[in-house]
Amino acid sequence: MSTPVLYGPIGRAVRKIAPFLETDALGVYVAALSMWSAAIGGTVKVSSRGNARPVLIWSALCAGTGRGKGTALRAAHHVVDKALGRFLATHTTSGITSGASLVNHLWDQQEATSETEHGLDVRTFVCEEEWTEVLKRVKRDPSFTSRLRAAWDGAILRNTTKDEPQEVRDPAMVLHSHITPSDWAKYVGESEAAGGSYNRILPFLLGSVPMLDDDRVTLPQVDGRELSDAYGWATARPRVITLGEDARPLWRIVRRYARILGEALPEGQAVFIERTAEQTLRVAACLAASECSETITEEMLCAAFTLVRRSVQDAVRITKGATSPKVKRQPLSLEDKVRARIEMHGGRATSSQILPYVSASAAEVKALPGIVVTVERSGKTGRPATVFSIRGDSSGDYVPQPASTDSNRNRDTSRHSAAQPASAEREQNRATVVRLDAYRPGPKPAPEPKRSELSGDTNPFLALL
Repeated sequence: MSTPVLYGPIGRAVRKIAPFLETDALGVYVAALSMWSAAIGGTVKVSSRGNARPVLIWSALCAGTGRGKGTALRAAHHVVDKALGRFLATHTTSGITSGASLVNHLWDQQEATSETEHGLDVRTFVCEEEWTEVLKRVKRDPSFTSRLRAAWDGAILRNTTKDEPQEVRDPAMVLHSHITPSDWAKYVGESEAAGGSYNRILPFLLGSVPMLDDDRVTLPQVDGRELSDAYGWATARPRVITLGEDARPLWRIVRRYARILGEALPEGQAVFIERTAEQTLRVAACLAASECSETITEEMLCAAFTLVRRSVQDAVRITKGATSPKVKRQPLSLEDKVRARIEMHGGRATSSQILPYVSASAAEVKALPGIVVTVERSGKTGRPATVFSIRGDSSGDYVPQPASTDSNRNRDTSRHSAAQPASAEREQNRATVVRLDAYRPGPKPAPEPKRSELSGDTNPFLALL
């Protein structure tokens, strides 16, 4: 399950046109699924533990400029547009930059359809190809994020106006957006995600694809009859999709592993994936509806799981380093500082090479248990020098030797053999030394992550991080 499975009639259509695209096929599949969820969101719900909620899938394609976000969106239109009739032409909008305008748009659509044959229709596909511009403006309206949460949950939306109050029940709004990874880190804040506003969106990083030799080739036609039949089935009457018995063991694993993953990640990253299990269930319900089924099978849930896992991986990649809190550094001990200076000078350092840099007296350094002190003279009249070395390091007992001759080669060989254990011990000691060019405080060890009753070693999420 390491690679997202392109499942059902939507997946088959995407695979058919993928060789003719200069964009990641995953982006096409994600955009098409969001469109599909918006089209069936007015009548289809998914139920777990007796609680029915919408099947709305909100997504964000994250890639640099010119990396195929727009190409993926147009290809998704090619896949689902004919099967959905005039839905995309009549229910697509953009540029919603306040909570009041969001409710007003849904209310206007509700009023316009209140007396039609099919009744109220509050389905909306909000497509923001320049989402960064929207995010810059919505920061002025504190009510926007709360309305977003209510829309994703399918809760009642209300506006208080001068003429009459506006109320929208069972909204079916889907948000699909395009953004660069740097803008995501800048404008999609950790505080908003912690409040639940933006962790309802599945982000996907688009990979690079080879350039096609001939850009005049048009996309091949896809057979949309199967998806068209599923659209008619899904919108004919209200339907509630539930988990099949064969899918329940995997569903328990998804819920438990999602919790383990949230406990293992830093808080700044974990907030973006708190709804992993719920997102998996919604994707699985959309896949079931695409096959005219009111039951989620194990195969459908597994396919949904692979897609959401990929989003989890991408969410961690996007937020890594951007929202992680700064770690307070722990000051080094005097012995660590002295060891680092000795290692910097090849295992032997004089007083002038150590004392001015560690803010300690010679007596304090000599009292350290891991440091060996020797006194050396350069010639008969030279001033003695105090040399510091690390205990167990043979360089501290260094005595200049004459060049080796034929008469003392045997002594050199025996001395070399005796020095091997000391050399091994020196290497072991060096592995524990903190190597710093300046004595900056070192990082505090990260606390052990909390673990649930299942081991994190077998967590399929962690294998991707």
